[in-house]
Amino acid sequence: MTSTGVAGGVSRESAGTSAKPHHVRDASETVPPVVEVEDVTFAYGEQPAVRDISLSIEAGDFLGLVGPNGSGKTTLLHLMLGLLEPDAGSIRLFGEPVDAFEEGERIGYVSQKATTRAGTMPVTVREAVRMGRFAHVGLSRLREEDREIVAEALETVGIAELADRRVSQLSGGQQQRVYIARALASEADLLALDEPTVGVDAESRDAFYRLLDSLNDRGITIVLIEHDIGVVTDRADRIACLNTELFHHGDTESFVESDALAEAYGTGGRVLHHHH
Repeated sequence: MTSTGVAGGVSRESAGTSAKPHHVRDASETVPPVVEVEDVTFAYGEQPAVRDISLSIEAGDFLGLVGPNGSGKTTLLHLMLGLLEPDAGSIRLFGEPVDAFEEGERIGYVSQKATTRAGTMPVTVREAVRMGRFAHVGLSRLREEDREIVAEALETVGIAELADRRVSQLSGGQQQRVYIARALASEADLLALDEPTVGVDAESRDAFYRLLDSLNDRGITIVLIEHDIGVVTDRADRIACLNTELFHHGDTESFVESDALAEAYGTGGRVLHHHH
C-alpha cells in the first residue's frame, strides 16, 4: 500500500473517510476489528522502533496513541495502515491481512506534514475534497450524487463558504478541515491523524477536536496521535501508551489510574486535563 495526496491519503489508488460509514453489514454478521496488531516488531536498521506490540481497534473506537518523542507512535500508525511492513508479527485491516488490503478508500489519513505540503496545492477547496470521490468513480465524471456528497462533506466540517478558495491560501486549521472533508467524501470508516493540530491556533484546535468528537459519534473509528496527553484523555475513549513497547492499552479511565504514563515517560509524567 502506498501513500498518496497532500493529506497522506492511504490507498493503492485514493483515500478518505465519511460522515456515515458506507460498509453496512447485516445485524447477524460478526464485525471484525478495524485494526488487529499481533506481536508486531519493526526496526530501522539496528534501532528498534516498536517491539512485540499487540492491540486491536474496534469499530467506533476513538483511540489515542501516546508516548514520548521517538517512542514509535508514528511508526506503529504507519504499520497499521500498511505504509511499513513489520519485521515480525501480523496486522489485519478490517479483517484482511494489511498487505492484501485493497479498499484504501475506507481510510482517511492526515499526516504531520499535511499543512506543509498544502502550500504547494494549486487547487481549490472543492477540487481537493472532490479527490475523495475518485476511488468510487475512477476516470468517470462525477455524478450528481458525488457532488452532493462533496457538498455535504464541506458543510459537515464547516468550510462550505471556502469552497472556491485555494487550499494554499487557508490557515492551518482550515487546511486540516479540507483533509477531513476529503476523507468524508471518500466515505471511509477509519480516520487516522498524526498530530493534526501542529501549528494551529488554540481556538481552531478546540473546534477541530469538537469536530472529531462529532464524527466519532456518527460511527467513524478514529486513531489519533497527539503530544498533549490532556487533550487525548479528554477526547479518546481508549488509550494505547507506548515507548517502543506497549505499556497500556485499554479505556481512558484505567490509563489515568495506571502507572503507564510514568513507565513510558519516566517518573515525571502526569496527565493534565483540559476543560471545555
